[in-house]
Amino acid sequence: MQIPVRLVKPSANYKDEYISFYEDWKSSGEDMVPWVVEKDPYDFAVMLNFLYSQDSEDKIIDESFVPHSTYWLINDDLQKIIGVVNVRHKLNVKLLNSGGHIGYGIRPSERRKGYASALLALSLELTKKLGLEKVLLVCDKDNYASEKTILKNGGRFESEYVEDNGNIVRRFWIQL
Repeated sequence: MQIPVRLVKPSANYKDEYISFYEDWKSSGEDMVPWVVEKDPYDFAVMLNFLYSQDSEDKIIDESFVPHSTYWLINDDLQKIIGVVNVRHKLNVKLLNSGGHIGYGIRPSERRKGYASALLALSLELTKKLGLEKVLLVCDKDNYASEKTILKNGGRFESEYVEDNGNIVRRFWIQL
């Protein structure tokens, strides 16, 4: 059975649903992933501007960033935001070591339902449209669910990287 999901660009049309998504994650007490989910959405216009503020090379003002685009995973049957993906258009040294091209997360109340695999598959289509031939995905060494999702979508393990804080990140490449 195929899950009825699609990726959408963030917009004010989804304000209430996105705030519900954010509050679901916030109440779980877990780290929010990808990093853009941490942005407080209660001033929704400011949050939307933030999400679009670095989506092309000409908008980058901080040299430590690369162009990146954010999309929301919508379940069409439920009209619910299920997940978020942040696609980095290219890699810098930090992303090459421990960030990758694609960061994604599924809201805590909707996990273990196949959404992560669907989100990653749709995200790979986006990266292909950006002209990338292969993409790097990473996950913490103890994040077995994420590793399984990456492998299911064609990931090939390359190496592990130890971050400054001692966290071990597993690095996988997917050929598009």
